[in-house]
Amino acid sequence: MPIIGIDLGTTNSLVAVWRDGQANIIPNVLNKNLTPSVVSIDENDEILVGDTAKERLITHPNFTVANFKRFMGTTKKFQIGTYTFTPEELSSFILKRLKEDAESYLGEEIVEAVISVPAYFNDAQRKATKRAGELAGLKVERLISEPTAAAVAYGLHQEDDETQFLVFDLGGGTFDISILELFEGVMEVKSISGDNFLGGEDFNKLLVENFMVLNNFDLNELEKKEMSAIFKQAELCKRALSYKEKATMTLHIGENTYETEVDRNKFESLSSDLIMRLRHPVERALRDADIHPSEIEAVILIGGSTRMPLVRSVVSKMFNKLPYSNINPDEAVALGASIQGALKEKKSELKELVLTDVCPYTLGVEVVNRISSRNYEGGYFLPVIERNSPVPISRVERLVTIRDNQDEISIEVYQGESRKVENNIFLGKFKVQVPEDRAGKQVIELRYTYDINGLLEVEATTLSTGKSETLIIENSPGSMSEEEIKKRMLLLKDIKIHPRDKTENRLLLARGERLYEEALGEKREYIANLLTEFERILLTQDLRLIKKYVKIFNQRLDKLEIY
Repeated sequence: MPIIGIDLGTTNSLVAVWRDGQANIIPNVLNKNLTPSVVSIDENDEILVGDTAKERLITHPNFTVANFKRFMGTTKKFQIGTYTFTPEELSSFILKRLKEDAESYLGEEIVEAVISVPAYFNDAQRKATKRAGELAGLKVERLISEPTAAAVAYGLHQEDDETQFLVFDLGGGTFDISILELFEGVMEVKSISGDNFLGGEDFNKLLVENFMVLNNFDLNELEKKEMSAIFKQAELCKRALSYKEKATMTLHIGENTYETEVDRNKFESLSSDLIMRLRHPVERALRDADIHPSEIEAVILIGGSTRMPLVRSVVSKMFNKLPYSNINPDEAVALGASIQGALKEKKSELKELVLTDVCPYTLGVEVVNRISSRNYEGGYFLPVIERNSPVPISRVERLVTIRDNQDEISIEVYQGESRKVENNIFLGKFKVQVPEDRAGKQVIELRYTYDINGLLEVEATTLSTGKSETLIIENSPGSMSEEEIKKRMLLLKDIKIHPRDKTENRLLLARGERLYEEALGEKREYIANLLTEFERILLTQDLRLIKKYVKIFNQRLDKLEIY
């Protein structure tokens, strides 16, 4: 039973499988590779999916819905006729159709799938995607970030040398940037950024708004059929401008026909604000990864919206190099997801590849700030695990009491990037008992542990008593039993060890101490400085920095051994 790979897209979705030594896109029942992510209900209350549903966007707009992926993980409901659906339920209809297409094509039952998600999806959005797969009858053990899947599809994992590359993923409804590094069979995500509300649909909207202005229309006054028709015209116009200098949008209302001609220069002018929005996540990802654009060795374009000459030109100027686009940008993610499925099946044709991920958002706790000698102000956010930290990860912060005779500390967990918790996402809370004492005397050690499947454990230990309280925040509430959570947390125990106590680091410290005892004078002073610097870096708990310095420290100790 093969594991299929699925690209669940905003505009189109695809399914692929590893077969005969390579990844293959599976055509749908219409022998097309792309299945539009559109759902409709017909007069017999039957669900229609794909091209048929897409056609009904204009003819039956009240019974058809698209672009629901943008609302995954939210409470938004979609009304289709007399029925109401959540975004994940609508997505499950797409996934079920892809599953049926794969079973028909392969001639066997499909049980398991690897599903791609935008790299910048938060925990709630990833949870919703996984639930959609389960609703479709699929076992979804792994979600893979779209840019990582695309990188795998491009075959960069087959290269021997270290490679740093950027994946620029502009789809119909979402925009992702991922910076990855390949080294010795490990593909590590260095940083991610993006905009979950920026994609090809937004460029279409610009063309629609321009059409409305030039023809003195108010979009809100159009009927649903007319609105669907003009958005379809905008999509056709945008595509035509990818290979022509001019294109025309036409709208029929009653006996009247309205036309607007758009040239490429006008379209680029209209798109200037969106282009700026594309630049910001790129700059943020580069800053977070501490990488200069010149250090990027390859840029990969994926997502159908990267076909726009404007987008390709902007990317080329950003990095002063032509991006890779030799694989169909619509198909790269599905192909990569199927390769990940094949790796999970340990296909002999593929050499082992380890994929790492990062935490997309900062995880932290609410704290109070001192505003005077006796007054405090609450509502501030203290980051514990910062965004783009490699996962799995475990980090520690210490909190203290702020009042005399305080007997408990409230731990409120948040996710986000704002300095104030009111602008971040609340995840959960619990209280920790402490002995009554003078202000600042009782200390809580707060440990956050986060794994690759989005399972966060928050553990608070009162240092004076040794007592601990634990809160487990699950990525997919309800999908894991208590026993499964306990098993998962047992697997995390290895990363709960502070980096200072890791075996390899202890070995380096012991070696340095031995060389210190053997040395005299300036050499001894030099070794002491090396040890102090290494201990300082271990205290940062920054695994990337530690990994980098371990190599340097080892080399310096090797030289000392020689002389």
